[in-house]
Amino acid sequence: MIMKLIVIVMMKYSLIVLFVCTGLGTLCAQEKQEREYRIQKAAFPTKAFEVIEGKLEGAKRVKYYKEMDSAKISYEVKFKKNRLWYSVEFTEEGALEDIEITIKEADIPNDSYATIRTYLKENFTSYRIQKIQQQYIKESPVEQTLKHAFQNLMIPSLNYELIIDGKKDKAYQKFEILFDAEGKFKKSRKSLPPNYDHVLY
Repeated sequence: MIMKLIVIVMMKYSLIVLFVCTGLGTLCAQEKQEREYRIQKAAFPTKAFEVIEGKLEGAKRVKYYKEMDSAKISYEVKFKKNRLWYSVEFTEEGALEDIEITIKEADIPNDSYATIRTYLKENFTSYRIQKIQQQYIKESPVEQTLKHAFQNLMIPSLNYELIIDGKKDKAYQKFEILFDAEGKFKKSRKSLPPNYDHVLY
């Protein structure tokens, strides 16, 4: 009888531990934790460099990075051109993913920004905007994406990515929030501080 009771108790607590671990795993999956390494141009995928090479003419402060998170590996080149800061991201295989341009609040159409602000006010007791990027997702053909981004065109398919310090309960946390061209919410995730190792290899 005692042995039977012990087995039942152990099974009960095993299930509790399983549920807790599963919950923690789900929670962690909703957070972005990435490592970003500075790399030499020679370590950047050849296919990716061929895509962006023509756009680097006249660019300043060109830097190459390799990024790793729990889900994928990607490559990114960051630079300044015509007074704009660009970030161009590629897959591990060298295929273009997106192009982002750092912008200011005033660069977003008034109606779109009003919609964004409404979302922020409704979902955070307080917030501080750290960075805003205008995002161009890869289209087909890729040349179309490059044209839209480097002419800084306002097209219906662009997104706005906001990095904010947002407060919901007691403490501030960093969030990356994506909105469409009209300012409508698309997705959000917590962003843990990136690990910038700045390793050159």
